[in-house]
Amino acid sequence: MAHRALHNLAAGRPENSRAAIRAAIAAGYAIEIDLQLSADDQPMVFHDDTLERLTEETGPVRARTAEALCQIPLSGGDGECIPDFAEVLQLVAGQAPLLIEIKDQDGQMGANVGALEQAAVAALQGYDGPVALMSFNPHSVAELARLAPHIARGIVTSAYVPEEWPELPRAVCNDLRNIPDFDRAEACFISHEASDLARPRVQALRDAGVPVLCWTITSPAEEAEARSFADNVTFENYLSPLPS
Repeated sequence: MAHRALHNLAAGRPENSRAAIRAAIAAGYAIEIDLQLSADDQPMVFHDDTLERLTEETGPVRARTAEALCQIPLSGGDGECIPDFAEVLQLVAGQAPLLIEIKDQDGQMGANVGALEQAAVAALQGYDGPVALMSFNPHSVAELARLAPHIARGIVTSAYVPEEWPELPRAVCNDLRNIPDFDRAEACFISHEASDLARPRVQALRDAGVPVLCWTITSPAEEAEARSFADNVTFENYLSPLPS
């Protein structure tokens, strides 16, 4: 799966851009994208919750309307702007599997969720193509199970090293690390941090038949190691070999 689509700034393809999505389709890869919410509750295909890393603008994505966000060019591209989810669905149109990450809107992996999940599910109504939804926030996954039980959904999981998650209290990291909400959230799969794939809890889920994906692989050597512990990889910065 191409992480944030098949992005490559040297080739003018920013992450989560139309150009990166077209390139992934042409290359035969599944596509992972991210959703953030606009001020008027529209799902936007964008990774960060603020604009400055990926555009020349600053401030929260949530502070701008969808119309305004669609006028902001992505840095490193050919002038194309932030896409909304509906446009991306029209672009993909079932040509490649889509793995869609619902970014945490609560800020602390808590229960303040719902608007982005509802917007994403609404946009997917009538979409005819392979698709799955996922989130780091188990409350989000549970809400997706309630709203769209027919769509596969998973929890994005991690080693949750507290120093790497300064926005989360240590107690939250310690809780989420053990993936306690898999059954409660009615998850179908997990996508786990690649460097932590050998964790017993992760492999116990896999042994029980739960598909284990992983993030983010950046070289063929990393992929070869990860495939001993995971069923599929999310990759970037190289071209993962396609199955024959």
